[in-house]
Amino acid sequence: MKKVVLLGDSIRLMGYGTPVEEALKNEFEIWQPTENCRFAQYTLRGLFDWRKEIEGADIIHWNNGLWDICNLFGDGPFTPKEQFVEEMVRLATIMKQRAKTVIFATITPVRKENIYNKNEVIAEYNNAVVPRLRELGVEINDLYTPISSDIERYISNDLIHLSDEGIRLCTDMVESSIRKAANRQAEQKDLTKNAVGDAQGAPV
Repeated sequence: MKKVVLLGDSIRLMGYGTPVEEALKNEFEIWQPTENCRFAQYTLRGLFDWRKEIEGADIIHWNNGLWDICNLFGDGPFTPKEQFVEEMVRLATIMKQRAKTVIFATITPVRKENIYNKNEVIAEYNNAVVPRLRELGVEINDLYTPISSDIERYISNDLIHLSDEGIRLCTDMVESSIRKAANRQAEQKDLTKNAVGDAQGAPV
């Protein structure tokens, strides 16, 4: 049974985390923290605290960003963009050492009335971090694009968290990305096994 780890902020904790676990628990071993993973730096610290739970993971699905881009004081995001990208690269590098497949879910949009988180900043941070993560071989689960197509429908009245419909949409997308990754791993394993078998008895 493949082991899946779910990491992320309240979009996971209050959103897709529980329904994804319910959907996959009969086919996968699932672990996720009971706490909010908050900032990228908080998640980085958590990788040490959760190292035993993460050990042996086949797939890590992860999101960060809404805390990092938050601008409470009017002087800019908590985490400057360049720092955010480097922290995410560091996170991805460590996760890649601990799991066969790492999937990053893009930062989700907010309602336009949200005065602390702005979609133009979210898009800017997504656009900056996604290419760097792809270079590392991280798979991308783009939650931003489908939610941004109908924010009033998919984001709740608290202006930032997923609505019930948003939870269902993200649950389907996260579940699908995990299943696809697991299937690719199984196919790769079969190809490797066949290649070894074909080579038996061959001259060296």
